[in-house]
Amino acid sequence: MPPLRRSRAKAMVATGVVRERRDPLEDEARFLRSWFERPLVTGAVTPSGKMLARTMASYVDPRVDGPVVELGPGTGPVTEALIRRGVAPERLVLVEFNPGFCELLRHRFPGVTVVQGDAYDIRRTLGGVLARPAAATISSLPLFTKPLEQRLDLLNCAHDLMQPGAPFVQFTYAVVPPIPARCEAGSYTASRSNRVWLNLPPARVWVYRRP
Repeated sequence: MPPLRRSRAKAMVATGVVRERRDPLEDEARFLRSWFERPLVTGAVTPSGKMLARTMASYVDPRVDGPVVELGPGTGPVTEALIRRGVAPERLVLVEFNPGFCELLRHRFPGVTVVQGDAYDIRRTLGGVLARPAAATISSLPLFTKPLEQRLDLLNCAHDLMQPGAPFVQFTYAVVPPIPARCEAGSYTASRSNRVWLNLPPARVWVYRRP
């Protein structure tokens, strides 16, 4: 799907799909404050760049029915990319731990469902929220701050809440994958994007699917 032209982006703001345009400097300041307060929770000192957000959103097919879950949306750069991709705000379920970010997301993206809670305990956090299996899960969580066993548990729980073959999309700044690319048990498959050099720092997107 081609990127939105400027006129369409303005129309999104005018019609209330996105209530306000993001101020990158202001959002970076929010992230930096949050990182100083809880470095292991926030994980990054700046929001995802536009190119990285667009790359993550590209793995979501808006034609596939069902809710789209976003874990750790922060100030919403990936949320905005998903809406630009063609995912209706009413389909988006955002799980965010930071109450300040939750308030900002509700104001910035009318129609989305914002759940304040622990994304690593996704089954409990989304209990009763999803009426049907999700079409995709997009994660900006700092997975490397958690032990591998907890990362694998998150992946398995996310797949339990999704349709068969639905993508679990995760970005990382690291050279190695956040969850092993090879699964001896064969419970999931993994693929990766090219490195997104225009992001600061450069990042890569990993996509995990379960048959």
